[in-house]
Amino acid sequence: MDKQLQTLQQNLEAAVQRADAEGIEFWFARDLQTHLGYARWENFQTAVNRAIESCEASGQASLDHFRGVTKLITHGKGGEREIDDFMLTRYACYLIAQNGDPRKPEIAFAQSYFAVQTRKQELIEERMRLQARMEARDRLKESEKNLSQNIFERGVDDAGFGRIRSQGDKALFGGHTTQAMKDKYGIIKSRPLADFLPTLSIAAKNLAMEMTNHNVEQANLHGERAITDEHVQNNVTVRDMLGQRGIKPETLTAEEDLKKLERRVKSEEKKLPKQTKTLPPNGNGKS
Repeated sequence: MDKQLQTLQQNLEAAVQRADAEGIEFWFARDLQTHLGYARWENFQTAVNRAIESCEASGQASLDHFRGVTKLITHGKGGEREIDDFMLTRYACYLIAQNGDPRKPEIAFAQSYFAVQTRKQELIEERMRLQARMEARDRLKESEKNLSQNIFERGVDDAGFGRIRSQGDKALFGGHTTQAMKDKYGIIKSRPLADFLPTLSIAAKNLAMEMTNHNVEQANLHGERAITDEHVQNNVTVRDMLGQRGIKPETLTAEEDLKKLERRVKSEEKKLPKQTKTLPPNGNGKS
């Protein structure tokens, strides 16, 4: 874990509050705001509100995990004023991270930090790697969908798109066809190769696919032959770039089936609210 994420982990652990009588841990939203990369309370509150909606949609009582409170703060020359805040359980913090800005590295870390019950560093890092792989796969799916739609208008049907994608794989994996790579990894014919690739290979396929999408439009390419040539060249370019760093995609080790991992993550997410102690009974709403 790099130094920035280690510091973030320390900050999140330092921000936790505990209701000792009940053994409940919770965080104040305003304490989390800056740690999760938000400069403005109004923007962070948007993520909190979306998280409350997600909590209700999942069948959980939002008041068990999100508690509106007011705080007295000192300002100016010793004056005081009230500000709004929220008490948040670990499950609430997880939902906020799920509904936060995914471009912020703090949000990506928080998703794993609050999802892992023990919050051991190695488990957080493992989940972050899984999350990165799942996100890379989702980006590749979107790129493939965009190219498929784009080239359909340029005279290429679904079967043609499959052939184009296959030729791209052959270029990326050093002459190994999609089926050859499936055979190498022990993948059944009906399953997508990308569901078993490491994050680096998925990202490489996505980069080549995005380049093809861009160039097909820029050069106004039509027909399967022209688009195939373009896609092959882009995969060759990506392969050459990896080769400069001593990486051969066909030699990388396969990873666990992403479909199984997604089911495991969803199962863990369902358990999370049950494993989280809810907030203590509401008092006067002051802090």
